[in-house]
Amino acid sequence: MTKSVSYFDVLDGLRGTAAIVILVFHYMEMIYPVDYSENFIGHGFLAVDFFFCLSGFVIGFAYDHRLKTIGLKGFFINRLIRLHPLVVLGSLIGLTGFVFNPFVDGTEAGWRNIWLAFSGSILLIPTPFLPFRFGGLFPYNTPSWSLFLEYIINVVYAIVLCRIKKFGLLVLGCICAGWLMYTSYKSGWLINGWDINTIADGFPRVAYSFTAGLLIFRFGWTFNNKLGFIFPFILLMGVFVFPHVDNDWLTEALMVIVAFPLIISIGAGANVTGWMKKMCIFIGKLSYPLYMTHITTVWIFGDYYNKVKPQGVELSVLVACLCLFNLTFAYCVMRLFDEPFRTWLTQKRKQYAKKK
Repeated sequence: MTKSVSYFDVLDGLRGTAAIVILVFHYMEMIYPVDYSENFIGHGFLAVDFFFCLSGFVIGFAYDHRLKTIGLKGFFINRLIRLHPLVVLGSLIGLTGFVFNPFVDGTEAGWRNIWLAFSGSILLIPTPFLPFRFGGLFPYNTPSWSLFLEYIINVVYAIVLCRIKKFGLLVLGCICAGWLMYTSYKSGWLINGWDINTIADGFPRVAYSFTAGLLIFRFGWTFNNKLGFIFPFILLMGVFVFPHVDNDWLTEALMVIVAFPLIISIGAGANVTGWMKKMCIFIGKLSYPLYMTHITTVWIFGDYYNKVKPQGVELSVLVACLCLFNLTFAYCVMRLFDEPFRTWLTQKRKQYAKKK
């Protein structure tokens, strides 16, 4: 494989697609909190599993050949610079939205708990005790549960997975697939892992998907093709909009175990040019800022919806405007905070290394 990470443009586009799906899904989840069959994007929550699989592929590509050179410390610093600035910013946004939410009184949680939860949020230590968040591990920025698991699997990768040979990794992948299948069967679906009551279900989700992505890279399971972005995009969206029914644990498990690795294999071997390439790069860059900044407006919308119950055109326009706001805000965060701050951190790190 001769591609540079920056040239996996189709995968960037698929990552951006998944982030936008999560955004829309969370708003729809507030409207249809119980019956997911009414949600036109009822399997949108599986985008997290797609992120984990994509992460395994990209981490393997980026670090398998150079982890010994940069060392564990270098790897962990790289990951912190890449991920943690938005963990902190997302926590600040979430704290502000929680305290100043006009539809519920977040201060009834008590200032001690409010600040304790904020400390946990910026350190990625679960604090599932605030009201109005249904036991979410990270009540200010609930999507951080997947970052919590991403950090854990990154540690496992750096210490264990990078040392395992291909056959051993294949065996491990099969074991993790069985673990994921059992978890899906036991729970009836795969949405769990984000709250204190189902925290254990998040571990097989990240364990299988990350390992599957790593296997795709290690075995070179990428299909060079001329399908471009549209075909894997259709496959991915097909998973997300596939109708949800009660107890469809087997369907969801197969989507994660089979469909997502296949989509990544196709996307990694595809190429795009022109405006499609620019679009894929753009939404790929936007994906992480969008993922880490959108949930506060979703929670406030949910509280508003439960009080006012807007319907019809009013509801559609409101959700569309909020999604547009989230996309615009994420772009501003990307350009004004995330990219320049990470560049500054990288420069400081290089300066420090030179002094040593």
